[in-house]
Amino acid sequence: MKPVPAPHHPLRQALPTALALAAALTLAACQKPTPVAAAPREVVVLPAQASSGAQLLTLPGEVQARFITPMSFRVAGQIIERRVHLGDTVRQGDVVARLDPLDADHNAASADADLASARQHLEAAQKQLQRDTAQAREQLISALQLEQTQDTYAAALAQAKGAEARAAVAGNQRRYTRLVAEHDGVISAEQANTGEVLAAGQQVFSLAWSGATDVTTEAAQSQVANIRVGAPATVKLSAMPDRPLTGKVREISPAADPQSRTYRIKVTLETKDPALRLGMSGNVTIDTSDTRQSATAGSTTIVIPATALFHQGNRPAVWIVKADGNQLELRPVTVSAYGERSVTLSGGVNGGENIVVQGVHTLTAGEKVKPIPPLHAEDFAL
Repeated sequence: MKPVPAPHHPLRQALPTALALAAALTLAACQKPTPVAAAPREVVVLPAQASSGAQLLTLPGEVQARFITPMSFRVAGQIIERRVHLGDTVRQGDVVARLDPLDADHNAASADADLASARQHLEAAQKQLQRDTAQAREQLISALQLEQTQDTYAAALAQAKGAEARAAVAGNQRRYTRLVAEHDGVISAEQANTGEVLAAGQQVFSLAWSGATDVTTEAAQSQVANIRVGAPATVKLSAMPDRPLTGKVREISPAADPQSRTYRIKVTLETKDPALRLGMSGNVTIDTSDTRQSATAGSTTIVIPATALFHQGNRPAVWIVKADGNQLELRPVTVSAYGERSVTLSGGVNGGENIVVQGVHTLTAGEKVKPIPPLHAEDFAL
């Protein structure tokens, strides 16, 4: 008897397929997902700027005459005339004011009269001495009489010399009633008016001499140590922004001003410009670098923003973004000078290399980054 086949059941056919699908899902669940590559981190960079080694200090300044002298009468009196006013230009020898000369004229006239009288007495005494000397040779008069004549002549000579001196003083006092400019210049101040009675030496005008011109500025205690006499300077005045003037530091005040605690610096201008006027203001840029140190260290330095400086232990360093691969490198550097917003490097970085200037304390060596320029470049201006 033949065996009877089992009847066809749909569950038996679907079972192997379900088992295979479950196995595939189980294997897929056990596998780890493929990691997604992280995007490079953005860092703010700036190229290192090569410098000639000059360290510049910019201060506000004002144009002034090198010499300003007070003008005053040497004698007392009342002003009867003023011939110049504030801002007028005068030449050497010009009369700028006069005092009432009446008393001085009387004094001079009296001195001249005394001088004339003294000269007459001297002339008479001289003639008498000549006669007595001739008679003494012939023994017509005694030696005592000759001595008396000689004494009279000596007294007359002394009186004449004294009268001459008094007449000269009186003449000077009469001349001093006119105030004369002793130099070419400009009247920079007025201190007295017509009709005033002045004491001898009381100031009437201030005279700013023509010729050498200075630009004066004030330096703080932390800045004056870096300024040296003879240092080159550039002056840019607000009235002449397109015409910079050159000069040199001529004088550094040895003591600070008791009120402001600043030191006065005088820069002598070498550039002559007819448009220059006293009182003009602007900025004075002084080269504070030491030429001896620059010659020793080399002629080229690198200037970077102060925010780019990092410290690797006790040594200063900066983060460099390598051009090949945009990876970070921490490189030690040599600092030659610290400024308010910048740092000057004498070694370790080449001009043009990209330096990270922001967030330097959050970086890691070898990290791949994407360099971007600063959003506001003026924030990192040197």
